[in-house]
Amino acid sequence: MAVSTFYIPSVNKIGSGCLAEAVSSMKDFGFHKALIVTDSILNQLGVVDKVSKLLTEAGISSVTYDGTAPNPTVENVEAGLALLKENQCDCVISLGGGSPHDCAKGIALVASNGGKIADYEGVDRSAKPQLPLISINTTAGTASEMTRFCIITDTARHIKMAIVDKNVTPILSVNDSELMIGMPKGLTAATGMDALTHAVEAYVSIAANPITDACALKAVTMISESLRKVVDNGGDEQARENMAYAQFLAGMAFNNASLGYVHAMAHQLGGFYNLPHGVCNAVLLPHVQAYNIQAAAGRLKDIAQAMGVDVSAMSDEQGAKACIEEIRKMAKDVGIPAGLKELGVKEEDFKTLAENALKDACAITNPVQGTESDVIELFRQAM
Repeated sequence: MAVSTFYIPSVNKIGSGCLAEAVSSMKDFGFHKALIVTDSILNQLGVVDKVSKLLTEAGISSVTYDGTAPNPTVENVEAGLALLKENQCDCVISLGGGSPHDCAKGIALVASNGGKIADYEGVDRSAKPQLPLISINTTAGTASEMTRFCIITDTARHIKMAIVDKNVTPILSVNDSELMIGMPKGLTAATGMDALTHAVEAYVSIAANPITDACALKAVTMISESLRKVVDNGGDEQARENMAYAQFLAGMAFNNASLGYVHAMAHQLGGFYNLPHGVCNAVLLPHVQAYNIQAAAGRLKDIAQAMGVDVSAMSDEQGAKACIEEIRKMAKDVGIPAGLKELGVKEEDFKTLAENALKDACAITNPVQGTESDVIELFRQAM
């Protein structure tokens, strides 16, 4: 077994109502002024006000950047950075789902390392830790509040840059499921399927290890038990909390075992057509895993078992096929579109999408290493 390194924020608060305690604990860091990075919807809903009031009580003043796009861009990072410098902020707080977290990571990394965010595309390109980042999560999906992954769209090149860097890991992550209660059905489904994709890709990854395996399988079980419930009834507090834990476990798995072709391909769809990341993952997941059977049938059978399928009488191949069926069933049950055609994806773009997918940092750990024509075929099957 190769040497494993395990990355995670040093402090992680999880559970219903943990926000106040988490913000209060920020006093100990000695911060004076925070840049809150969020989106306009959370600002309109009053969630930003709630956090800034808690910060004031902790003796920390704040200024808000709420311009984060659903697929955060280089321009978002630059705008947030300008506001940070203008107000001499000494820390960054991301509030929301993956989009604000990734945008905040970009801002905090460039704030301390200089240059432009594109300089850090790839793995561990930065020299210094980013400005301290505290990530308050409001969705159960991306796990960006606790990972070393930062995905920023380069609008000029129409691609999503994958920045995988230990220095973008937040110092504190907060998963208060009370903040997730109001999440709409579509977002709940997409982010939940994103978390399932993280767990599945981490489990079949060539960089998997016993720690990531344990996290991935537990995440799969919890998502299988809770995602449908919470999509049907957004106010189900127990299911919301279970999903908060599940997506965190999936994050622990992929933050250390990395991902595979599903993410490498989904990043291209998001960058090219500005599509929702979780939906792209959900559509691609069964097709890529069917392709992976040739190298990972036994592992996919384990996932089927974690999803509640009785695999005791099945061969590895049968178990793997049962896993793919179960994934399709869950995606259908939570209302995920049937194929990429519904999302406006065009066949003439497959070559460019496949070329860029193979250059994505996530492609390296897929259990089967394919050619450009293999990846084009996967896009075609997912239509």
